[in-house]
Formats: sequence, structure tokens, C-alpha cells
Amino acid sequence: MILQRYCFELKTQTSAGGFVELELKNSTPLFGPDFSGMIQYNPKAWFSLVFHSYSRFVMKTLLPALIFMAFFTFGVCYVILEIIHPDKEEFTSTTALHSLLGIVLGLFLVFRINSAYDRWWEGRKLWGAMVNSTRNFALKLNAYLDREDRESRAWFSKMIPNFVFASKEHLRKGVQVTELEPADDRFVESIQEKNHKPNAIAGMLYCKVNNLYKAGNLTGEQFFNLDKELKDFIDIIGACERIKNTPIPYSYSMYIKKFVFTYIITLPFGFVTTFKYVTIPAVLLISFVLLSVELIAEEIEDPFGRDVNDLPTDELARKIRENIREILQ
Repeated sequence: MILQRYCFELKTQTSAGGFVELELKNSTPLFGPDFSGMIQYNPKAWFSLVFHSYSRFVMKTLLPALIFMAFFTFGVCYVILEIIHPDKEEFTSTTALHSLLGIVLGLFLVFRINSAYDRWWEGRKLWGAMVNSTRNFALKLNAYLDREDRESRAWFSKMIPNFVFASKEHLRKGVQVTELEPADDRFVESIQEKNHKPNAIAGMLYCKVNNLYKAGNLTGEQFFNLDKELKDFIDIIGACERIKNTPIPYSYSMYIKKFVFTYIITLPFGFVTTFKYVTIPAVLLISFVLLSVELIAEEIEDPFGRDVNDLPTDELARKIRENIREILQ
């Protein structure tokens, strides 16, 4: 995961509900590139893409491995060319073996990055479904609830986004209760007691809808329609957990890394007598390409984190909160 540290200026204010809101201002990265959310870019701007700061970040990440390969390749070239002085009959390097292995390695890497992208794209579809389901649920509530029932409208306008924010952080390292809006006095206490906070919030939503039905504020058909949307909430978070908790099979990930390592570590022996000391930049270029592909696959296979290429779940959650408030106001 890409770790970034920020220096924040916080502004606190007390809302009408009595809880403290924190406003983030002037975030400044202490190290690493400043990527806030998913990168927005123009795919037709070749020059800006080639020299984008993320390209420099990839180079910085791979720099230790490239430095090692540079010294290793130099050592191989020096020993073979300056000390051993092999005759053509004794030792002649060839790229034929690496050409054949490169075809197999290319197929492995294509499958690797396609598998990672499938996980990323499935996560994006699920969060698109989250946006649609929360809007549908709020629109139906807006139609079913009386305009005078401000209490229920305010409760749902907080709890629906709470489910989204809890799901977002549940797929990371744990729910930040400070991001949630208390719907009543016991909300914070009751939610902190639960391990699976999205389930707890979904349970509160179910109970609220059921109470409205028992009180005669909803008909049986309306209750059934709302139940369908609530069921979608649980289906979406369950599918996201499946992606989060089911990594690429260990044996496949292990062997492809061994394959890449073996391929690049033997490259100098295949190039040395043909390219001489030009073997060093040639090996570094090939190593950079192969390691970059694996690095990209590792980053996007878990799409719910805070890496630069992960899904913009923070932005989507804020957008859902704005939409729900607008619908149920």
C-alpha cells in the first residue's frame, strides 16, 4: 500500500445535532506525491502522462531493485569481460532462451494484470450499485413518508450515508466513528459495541422501517419495496468483502514473482558477450518494464484502499451524503 502523511489544519464547529464536525483544510504532503483520490487525467495528453508525478513515484518505488540490478549486471559484465575473457568457443551469450521465456512471461503478466483489473472493475460496479441503491431507497422514502414527519426524514438522511461511510472504512482498516452522524443519543455507544458496523447500521435501518410499518405509516407493498433496497445494501457490502478477503491465489502470486526474478537475474548472462557494457542499461530497461507491470497489478487488486489508483470511495460517499440530504430535505 502507498503510505502518505499529511499536515492538516482542522476547523471545528458544533452542528445542530450537538456533535463536532471537523473541516479539513490546506492538506500538505510531508512525503510522496500529493494524490487526493483517483487521478483525473486526459488520456490524449501523451506528454503530461509520460512525465506525470506518478511515473516518478513508480521509479522511486522500484529504485532499490533497479540499483541492485545495475550493480549486479556491472559485476557480471566486469567478471566475464575483464577477468575471464572467454573465447567464442568457450562461452557465447544468446538471447534465444530469454526470447522464448519472454513469451511465456508475457502471457503470465497479461493474465496477472487482467485478473487485478477485473477485481478493480467489479469493485467499481459494486460502488455504482451502492450509489443507485441509496438513491432509490431515499426516493422511495421521500414518496412514502409524510412531509410533516421531519423526525423520520432527518433520521434516514443521516443513517443511509452512515451505512455508506461505515462500509467504506470497513473495507479498509476499521470504521471511523467520527465520520458518522449520530441519529440519536445512543447511536455512538451502540455502534462502538459492534464489530461489523455496516451490519449494525443496516439492522437499525431495518428496525426503523419495520416500526414505521407497524405504526401504519407504511403499507405492506411500500414495506416490501423498501426491503428490496435494504437487501441490496447487504448484498453490495458482502460482494465487496468477497473481493477484499479473497486475494490472488498464493501459489500464482509466488510463482510469477519467482519467474520475473529468475528472468531478470539471468538477463546479463544472455546479453553480456553480445552487448558488452551496454548490457547494463538494457537489463535496467527490461527490469523496469516487468517490475512496473507487477507493481500496478499489486496496487489495483485491492481497490478499496487509499492508493492512488484505488476507487474514489471517499468522493462517492460524500456524493451519496449530499444526494440523500437533498432528496429527504
